[in-house]
Amino acid sequence: MNSDHTASSKKSYSCETCSMRKKAEGNPKSFMARLWRWHTGWCPGWKAYQAHLADQAGSE
Repeated sequence: MNSDHTASSKKSYSCETCSMRKKAEGNPKSFMARLWRWHTGWCPGWKAYQAHLADQAGSE
């Protein structure tokens, strides 16, 4: 059984490079931005990414 605990600290999240996110941030009043905000309300990947960012900020 291989249990590598360092893999979770190096995990990459697609939210970092998401084109939908970049478009929403570029024009926050657009339909795409409203769709993005709705999406982040229930997306488990976004919640995991936010938790990862909070962990990084807490460890600095």
